[in-house]
Amino acid sequence: MTLTDSFSPPAVNHLNGAAGSTTYRDHQDPGRLDSVASRIAVGTAADVDAAVQRAHRAFQQWRDVSPAERAAALMKAAEVVQASAEELAPLLVREHGGVLWEAQTDFMLGTGVLQHTASLVEEFFAPTTYDDEQSYISIERVPRGVVGAVVPWNMPVVLTMMKLAPALATGNTLVLKPSPFAAAALTMLLERMAAVLPEGVINVVHGDTEVGESLTSHPLVRKVGFTGGTATAKHVMTSAAGTIKNITLELGGNDPAVVLDDADLNLTLDRMLPGIYTRTGQICFAVKRVYVPRSSYDTFVDALCDRVSGYKVGHGLDPEASFGPLNNKAQFDRVQELIRAARDSSSKVIELGTKLEPDSWDNGYYVLPHVVRDVEHDALITSCEQFGPIIPVVAYDSEEQALAWANDSEYGLGSSVWTSDPERGLALARKIEAGSTFINTHSFESLDLRMPFGGVKQSGIGREFGTAGMAEYVEEHSIRHLK
Repeated sequence: MTLTDSFSPPAVNHLNGAAGSTTYRDHQDPGRLDSVASRIAVGTAADVDAAVQRAHRAFQQWRDVSPAERAAALMKAAEVVQASAEELAPLLVREHGGVLWEAQTDFMLGTGVLQHTASLVEEFFAPTTYDDEQSYISIERVPRGVVGAVVPWNMPVVLTMMKLAPALATGNTLVLKPSPFAAAALTMLLERMAAVLPEGVINVVHGDTEVGESLTSHPLVRKVGFTGGTATAKHVMTSAAGTIKNITLELGGNDPAVVLDDADLNLTLDRMLPGIYTRTGQICFAVKRVYVPRSSYDTFVDALCDRVSGYKVGHGLDPEASFGPLNNKAQFDRVQELIRAARDSSSKVIELGTKLEPDSWDNGYYVLPHVVRDVEHDALITSCEQFGPIIPVVAYDSEEQALAWANDSEYGLGSSVWTSDPERGLALARKIEAGSTFINTHSFESLDLRMPFGGVKQSGIGREFGTAGMAEYVEEHSIRHLK
């Protein structure tokens, strides 16, 4: 698919179990605001109830399917995801504003999550037993029921699979609410996946607050998986509290990157830059603040700016684009306000890069990459989650100060340490308050499906990936027979 005006936007309705909403909303391409990327159904509480009821009926059979059969079904679903990438990734670009390789990576990561989860299912369900003269004990894992999942727009495929894979692998069924800012490609993918799974196991309802609250408060939903902002998560918790649901929350971050005085400059920048500007900075665990020794501060910032100056910003289907537009107007306005606030402070804001199509720049939510230098640790631009192509670089005077500043946040999702000394890096990493700390890496390449992923403090509750993620979707049933 090429970037042409002849593109016909798909109209996507609910997947399975909805009451049949006939109201649609147009979603504009964030890189071409005069172009409609997709038309998405607007759901209601009745649509949610129909989908949940359908999922509940399907659960009665799916929970009794053997772990081996569920694993095989997930592998078939993974094949569908992999096979759909070439066709659906360009549509996803038009929806969320990323560049094509980012959308393709989303499908690739989603495929990997399904495959890895499937590989763990049979061993995961082997019961723990104790047998002695007094009694026989069996501790068994059983599914919870219907899972309600709410996912954002930035990496919708993999973030959906991070809920779908453990939910289905453990015998639950799913009702998903995609983001209205990236719903079409994901729903088309889920429709294809549903075709290789039993009827009613996967269900989708589109909509806004009404749909989200109806889903997270529904009495037949026994588990909620949510990825999104911390403010929205508080509403999810409140909604879920009425029926005491189990929740997994993967939320925002303000990830620090601590560069030590022995770090290799070129290696650090090679590996750090993808963690700053990929997806236009709109990644929950992106690098969002960098701490550099004062003695090497100017050298680091100059080298950083030199590299970023070569970036080109344009539509995601333009092969020359380093990154694309921001996803929506609210995020665009927020990033612009952060840049204005930084310019009004004592910091120096450096705008870099070039516009690929200057004449149509205002027809999208485009922002050039920015570096903020000579910035204080407690400045607004440093203490918030920017979610945009802007990075503050802070000078520090001691390793102890850098550690204190890294931990001085209510967020704690990801983090990184950059050093030529592995032992020194490990020692510092152990003191950082975060769900994940990477050494000499901080980007998509840092993720490993064997590592639990999630945050501490206000960056979340629970973990995803692997057996830790699967454990979030089961109850432990203890059985004891007294002899």
